[in-house]
Amino acid sequence: MRIGVVTFPGSLDDRDALRAAELAGAEGVALWHAEDDLHGVDAVVLPGGFSYGDYLRCGAVAFHAPVMDAVKRFAADGGPVLGICNGFQILCEAGLLPGALLRNQGLRFTCRPVELEVANTSTPWTAGYAPGQRIRIPVKNGDGRYYADTVTLDRLEDQGRVVLRYRDNPNGSERDIAGVCNEGGNVVGVMPHPEHAVDPLLRRGTDGLAIFASLRAGAQPLQRSR
Repeated sequence: MRIGVVTFPGSLDDRDALRAAELAGAEGVALWHAEDDLHGVDAVVLPGGFSYGDYLRCGAVAFHAPVMDAVKRFAADGGPVLGICNGFQILCEAGLLPGALLRNQGLRFTCRPVELEVANTSTPWTAGYAPGQRIRIPVKNGDGRYYADTVTLDRLEDQGRVVLRYRDNPNGSERDIAGVCNEGGNVVGVMPHPEHAVDPLLRRGTDGLAIFASLRAGAQPLQRSR
């Protein structure tokens, strides 16, 4: 299993995501924002950080990068794609996920561990968890408040596309949503940082490791056309 991690100008957590993939037993593959080539990886991660300095708005520049054309094709073919924090924002800007990430309620940057509930275990990224499992993963964001109109929120709920839900909402996200997926289930965006909860030496627990291990441990991603 080869998990590619894209580096954009301003990415901060790309190396952490590569390390998490390796701790999960996969091969981490560094991908570059200016290349329209995913080099044959089996899954793609858009990591956290401040791509292009968050100019205009978070993710608004990054989704125009050449690599995103390849990511869109990969996702359309059923390839597993994960966006973490800024990566989630990029996926929303690119139209691969619904909704938007707005300034946190209270307009303050939040950095702390949060308790989450796994609401959907049918995606390639969450199949390693039990339904309803409580996990603890750090968040660190200033624009992490998930927002969508009522019709979209109802659709996400009805279709089971809420992937993670906050137990203690740190940013005012609508309906405590911490992560969502697309209709096919192969594209997932989460605001918490699972790559920062994979190594016991960091004393943040290891609840995030299953995000990366799910693919290799038997979760069956959608079949991609060749």
